[in-house]
Amino acid sequence: MLPELRKVVTYDEDIHREGERAAEPALRLIGVAAVVKNPWHGKGFVEDLSPDIKRMAPVLGKLLTDRLIALAGSGDAIEAYGKACMCGTDCELEHGSALIHTLLFGNNYREAVGAKTYLGFTNTRGPASTQIQIPLMDKHDGGRRSHYLTVQFAVPDAPGHDELIVALGASTGGRPHHRIGDRYSDLAMLGRDIENPADV
Repeated sequence: MLPELRKVVTYDEDIHREGERAAEPALRLIGVAAVVKNPWHGKGFVEDLSPDIKRMAPVLGKLLTDRLIALAGSGDAIEAYGKACMCGTDCELEHGSALIHTLLFGNNYREAVGAKTYLGFTNTRGPASTQIQIPLMDKHDGGRRSHYLTVQFAVPDAPGHDELIVALGASTGGRPHHRIGDRYSDLAMLGRDIENPADV
């Protein structure tokens, strides 16, 4: 395990009612976050971040993916997914971004759940107990608006000023009673060509 790892935090929420109606089945939102000491903190401006990216990102990606799938019960149970990083107040945003914006991190998750879309993300900075927000999208279809959700939680004692939080989030379905259509119905209404990447 990484010497920088201080703790792993999990978040688990079941939504049973929405809009005064039962959610059937209940929507489950889950998240897992790792709190790590920033390996670049106190070293001035570090030009080459790659050695620590290669050392840390795969370990964190696998750790969080395994923990999240265990929470969900299986990779197939996950329908929407996303990632996030949060940097302590004395850390560069680039430091948190370095650990999540690499295939060495994200591909663990993407491959484990059989996903086709990219992972939505946030990069933020804040003191301990700042809310982590992980935007989700359908793992197969980025235009499926029913699965545009956000996993939100905070870690009371993190990030410290010299720490980073990296996190993964997931849902087991879309918003209960979703009824705003999707990207493709909008494109059809506007007479746009959904086969043309420039229109999508």
